[in-house]
Amino acid sequence: MTKKTFYLISYLLPLIIIQILGAFVGILFYLLKKNTNNILIKNIRASQTDINNSTLAWALIRNICESGKTIIESIIIWISSQERVLTWVHSVEGEAEILKAQKKNRGIIFLTPHLGCYEIAPIYYGASFPITLLYRPSRKKWLNDLMVAGRKKGLVRLAPTSRAGIKSILLALQKGEAVGILPDQLANKGEGEWAPFFNRPALTMTLVGRLVKKTNATIIMVFAERMTFGRGFIIHLETIEGNDIDTPGKLNFQLEKQIKRNPMQYLWNYDRHKGHESQ
Repeated sequence: MTKKTFYLISYLLPLIIIQILGAFVGILFYLLKKNTNNILIKNIRASQTDINNSTLAWALIRNICESGKTIIESIIIWISSQERVLTWVHSVEGEAEILKAQKKNRGIIFLTPHLGCYEIAPIYYGASFPITLLYRPSRKKWLNDLMVAGRKKGLVRLAPTSRAGIKSILLALQKGEAVGILPDQLANKGEGEWAPFFNRPALTMTLVGRLVKKTNATIIMVFAERMTFGRGFIIHLETIEGNDIDTPGKLNFQLEKQIKRNPMQYLWNYDRHKGHESQ
């Protein structure tokens, strides 16, 4: 199958089929990646969220299906047009928070954890206003090329996790523009501090707190919640006070609050606690 054929078939698939395919991919990954499964089980057991109200087996099945949807949705979003992706936005809760933040003209920091369909939120905002996304380049060139090209829709710009990228983020905020950060990524050495995250230490980025102190930008937490199969996404926006996220511990606390809104849609197989056992 040629790349053009793959793109055409993917483009014609309705969202419901994309998400069903994603659920199967999640199950397949679970069956094949034993090391990742150990991380998933350990994180879910330690989380003490509503996800534990069901049996562990049922929680795992639901979460791996949601995680699989995230993977396939992301790829389809990257190869689809902005217009198509925007049709999947069912509604936006808290849209007035954006207008309030823009009136302050101090810049906006959108914090989007690995929860729900986090790829769709910047496309929604970037359809109308400039936004610079901080991203960690993939080691796989083909994946990195696909991701970079796919995220650059509308007024979306990208800044890698390097000194030059951080400078681009800072300049955007100083111009009163918006930036987007995935705040639950494992911080690089020398750029984070160990702080509790769901009852276990996680190497947490200090960048968000530094940016807030330097720019006094408005913080908006974003969660693109996945509705039932094929119905699209609800984008939730919530303003967070700067002094509520100015330390890694406070940042993690706010992230936990967001994740607890729908813990089944969080990527629990992401190893945020990597390296602590060796400390």
